[in-house]
Amino acid sequence: METRPVVRLIACTPEAETVVAAAAKLCYSRGTVDELLEGLTPEKVESFLEMLAEIGHESPIEHASFTFAIEGVSRSLLAQITRHRIASYSVQSQRYVKERDFDYIVPPEIAAVPQAKALFAEAMEAAGEAYDKIAALLQEKHRQEFLAQGKGEKEAKRLAEKKAIEDARFVLPNACDTKMVVTMNARSLYNFFRHRLCNRAQWEIREVALQMLRLCLEKAPVLFSKAGPPCFAGSCPEGKMSCGRAGEMRAFYQALRGGKA
Repeated sequence: METRPVVRLIACTPEAETVVAAAAKLCYSRGTVDELLEGLTPEKVESFLEMLAEIGHESPIEHASFTFAIEGVSRSLLAQITRHRIASYSVQSQRYVKERDFDYIVPPEIAAVPQAKALFAEAMEAAGEAYDKIAALLQEKHRQEFLAQGKGEKEAKRLAEKKAIEDARFVLPNACDTKMVVTMNARSLYNFFRHRLCNRAQWEIREVALQMLRLCLEKAPVLFSKAGPPCFAGSCPEGKMSCGRAGEMRAFYQALRGGKA
């Protein structure tokens, strides 16, 4: 079955913007943390965060973290998102979870061509059938081995299935869907957005990044006021590889903030 990315924000630092402002202000103040917090009105928090963005002082924003549940994405996306190393990942395991009639992701370019989409669906069905057959053959082999070792029928079957799907999963495609929980601090998110909201990023991770940014803007709009692709708050770094749509990109991300950059 076809599926699409769905991202939910399931946890974040309470009063994230105040926490960041207090941490940053502490760097320049002789006062105690309690004194700093007492003096941080919403207006002062906003002013301080805007100042941090202007001078590029990013380390204080590491004190705010955001945890996302991400579903309906491919194993191909998993390989990309885990390149962002300052983050925590928990991923549904194909080693422990048997893929029964697995869902899969269809790239839009394939979906737009009926013949290509039909061939793609056939390939997914064939991969699923091969997975089931290989898993069944391996499971019976391992069941006999465990029985020979003196295991009971129930335990032998359970152990055999786990061992079988460890190897059967190798036939599964990159399109096979997965689920994950991802935690990043705000500084890592800024880096993630710079790379993955660029027009040159792969379509699937760009879609996930956009959903993540929307959720971050709902919770901490000032903290993420400058978050987006490089061309949103500055110049395009891609040189000859630029998409040439910097103006359009700036307009889009300004509109995302209700017209406020």
